[in-house]
Amino acid sequence: MIISRFIITPMTLEHARTVSEWDYPAPYNIYRWMPWKQMEDLRVEFGDPALRAQQYASITNEQGELCGFTQYFPLVGVTRLGIGMRPDLCGQGMGKSFVQSIVCEAVRRRPQDEIDLEVLTWNKRAIQVYQKVGFEITDHYERMTPDGNQPFYCMVFRQTSDFHDK
Repeated sequence: MIISRFIITPMTLEHARTVSEWDYPAPYNIYRWMPWKQMEDLRVEFGDPALRAQQYASITNEQGELCGFTQYFPLVGVTRLGIGMRPDLCGQGMGKSFVQSIVCEAVRRRPQDEIDLEVLTWNKRAIQVYQKVGFEITDHYERMTPDGNQPFYCMVFRQTSDFHDK
């Protein structure tokens, strides 16, 4: 599926390895993954071939370069998004079309579902992008991260009639 300049494709093994090596600057380094070999050995997240095929997708540009990934985590009546953009592309003004592409694919996959995501409350850059796309903060809570308990917002997508024009 193509929206703007991003294409959603199944996550390949090569892309999974690449994503696991991404290094974000502080404070975004909380989004780092464990080393690929460990992910693969423990069969966690996209290190598990079945889970990778069921829930993960790569986001590429029209030239086929990996720009990010998404997870479409199925809950009862909800598709929860996990979103990651390649570190060197963050803050470059592409977030809105990147997230729109991901949301459009979520709607295509499970049109009956509500779409939501979780975001750390201090991640103002991501929150602004999500709000521009049509997400609203609906809840606030703490949950465990690799760096300890952290405050999160749950944001729910509220589709507007002009969503595809944004």
